[in-house]
Amino acid sequence: MLAAGVLSCPQCRTLVYAAELANLAEEAKRAAESGNGVRSRELWAKGLTLLPPESGQYATIQAHIEALDRAEEAARAEREASGFRARWTKRLGPLAGVAFLLWKFKAFVLLALSKGKFLVLGLGKLQTLLSMFVSLGVYWSWYGWGFALGFLLCIYVHEMGHVWMLRHYGLAASAPMFIPGLGAFISLYKSPSSVREDARIGLAGPMWGLAAACFCWVWGVSTGSGVMLAIAKVTAALNLFNLVPIWQLDGGRGFRSLTRTHRILIAALAASLWLLTSVGMFFLILLGAGYRFYQRDAAVEADNGTFWEFALLLIALGLLASIAVPSGVGGINGLPLADRARL
Repeated sequence: MLAAGVLSCPQCRTLVYAAELANLAEEAKRAAESGNGVRSRELWAKGLTLLPPESGQYATIQAHIEALDRAEEAARAEREASGFRARWTKRLGPLAGVAFLLWKFKAFVLLALSKGKFLVLGLGKLQTLLSMFVSLGVYWSWYGWGFALGFLLCIYVHEMGHVWMLRHYGLAASAPMFIPGLGAFISLYKSPSSVREDARIGLAGPMWGLAAACFCWVWGVSTGSGVMLAIAKVTAALNLFNLVPIWQLDGGRGFRSLTRTHRILIAALAASLWLLTSVGMFFLILLGAGYRFYQRDAAVEADNGTFWEFALLLIALGLLASIAVPSGVGGINGLPLADRARL
């Protein structure tokens, strides 16, 4: 005769409530299969009270209950998020997509804000502001103030990408200087220590330029602003031009770190994107890549990071440069070829 409260036989370790435990387990499984997770958890918890705490079955069921708790917590969070999204989608209208994208990628937003502070501080240089105002006046007279201001800010973001990476490598450089019709530039006070370092610095500008173009595209799509779509398109095209792998353009600096094989792959990618998107900048990149293939400055050791960054930039910027913009928006479509060249 076993004492009251004993859950297993001291000699043979047989469970006192084995039959009842089997019934509870079967009922808990049926409840889970029918979607009643709360009932399933209650039955498993009841089973724990019939098992010795030191038994293996106890540990197994306890782990299962904890898994059910985590699943229920995740489901509850998803329900709350769905309700939150529904309420704010109604309130924000077309801006809801942008708002929830930012909410979902909070880490990215915080990173963007930290770099936003860096961008604002960059405007504290008098030579940057004066040259920017001169360029603003010129572009304003050509394309209107909205396009002019947005486009200049995208150029500024591109240049500050170079500055950011230069600081990362401990290299000093001048503040961005704007030249109407030609964009902007910065001057290095010390050369990078390696071709890889130079490639990273060179591609940082288009990478930040891509971020600026994406921001304008999201704004344009969410609000229906044709001007913002035009800024995104032209910013992408300008950054693609900077990726032409010749001279001191960003693409030329990136190519110094690529092997002959990587250069062939970039050329093939540019040719494919030219055929797929009809963006003329890819033809220039293809010509530049063909020219650089015959130069004797190809890297011996593969720099996969630069290669994939270059490829990503070509694909993403190509997609943005090929977007459709409402006719006449921002004074872009319908311009004579000579005026378009000034962009």
